[in-house]
Amino acid sequence: MNEKILLVEDEKTLAKALKFSLEKEGFMVSVAYDGEEALETLSHETPDLLILDLMLPKVDGYEVCRRLRRSSDLPIIMLTARNEDIDKILGLELGADDYMTKPFNTRELLARIKAILRRAGQLELAGRKTISMGDLQVDLIRHRVTVEEREIPLTSREYALVSFLASNPGRVYSREQLLEEVWGYDFCGDARTVDVHIRHLREKMEKKPAEPHYILTVWGTGYKFREA
Repeated sequence: MNEKILLVEDEKTLAKALKFSLEKEGFMVSVAYDGEEALETLSHETPDLLILDLMLPKVDGYEVCRRLRRSSDLPIIMLTARNEDIDKILGLELGADDYMTKPFNTRELLARIKAILRRAGQLELAGRKTISMGDLQVDLIRHRVTVEEREIPLTSREYALVSFLASNPGRVYSREQLLEEVWGYDFCGDARTVDVHIRHLREKMEKKPAEPHYILTVWGTGYKFREA
């Protein structure tokens, strides 16, 4: 294992402990103690995953995420000290892939990191190279989604979700099943996480997000990808 992680955390005792645990698992870890330092590090380093505290000095985690998402689909796990739905939803709205509320179990954080990294590289090992549905194409090798030959900018979690659904057209999945399959662990958060990601995908992929063509809602059950 040689994946690189950038840890952005202003509580130095926590940062030191997390760095030790991550390195013990075989990750290479860089640490930034405020949002400004994080953005500077990201300007010349390319980690495989970002662990981002929300309440940071100089530039907060929301703004770091917002700026990063303008040009990158780097997987992001947000850390928040408040168990408030609005913090979690806003983080997801800005493009975070996952979130954890402090205090948290380090072993659970490790499980989530491994799940995100595993999902990011898993589909390219599958036999199929592309999935096509009309004007939409999912490239499983390059991790790209295009509509009418226009590349759609997606976060790693959005890509994992659409590629999973597209790989199983016509099959209906509940929110809980999607959390388990796409997030890769027994997710203990709010199932609305799925709704936020589906809405983002529709806004990016659909001509009329309110009348989706690709990812369909099955009322009272969940979601499915349209069959050819």
